Amino acid sequence: MTTADFLLRLSAAALAGLCIGFERQWQHKSAGLKTNMLVTAGAAIFTMFSIQLSHDAGEVDVTRIIAQVVSGVGFLGAGIIFKEGFNVHGLTTAATIWCSAAIGCVAAAGFFLETLISVALVLIINIALQPLDRWLKSRK
Repeated sequence: MTTADFLLRLSAAALAGLCIGFERQWQHKSAGLKTNMLVTAGAAIFTMFSIQLSHDAGEVDVTRIIAQVVSGVGFLGAGIIFKEGFNVHGLTTAATIWCSAAIGCVAAAGFFLETLISVALVLIINIALQPLDRWLKSRK
């Protein structure tokens, strides 16, 4: 992988994190702009490192490092979730962080259209479904 390719993939991941993080920050959620950008960038860096190792060493399984990214981000997401009485808060933000990591991995693999589609899906879920979510919660 060339330095230019590395920079392009890392920039795509960071831009994806910026878009998702902007929406979370706009909604005044605990994990916003910087968090989502760092998650997408970190996932991309680990993924590109794994891809490079597989090219250099030959028999390295790229999916092993990606699997550890999934586990590590799970712990990060667990820190966002908190319980207050009978209410649980932060599940959507934690799930968004998890999706951000996945999108970082997709961008790092060079799937730029798929990265864009994934970002659009996360934004649609977090924005367009919010009125439906509020309506469902308000029912008695």
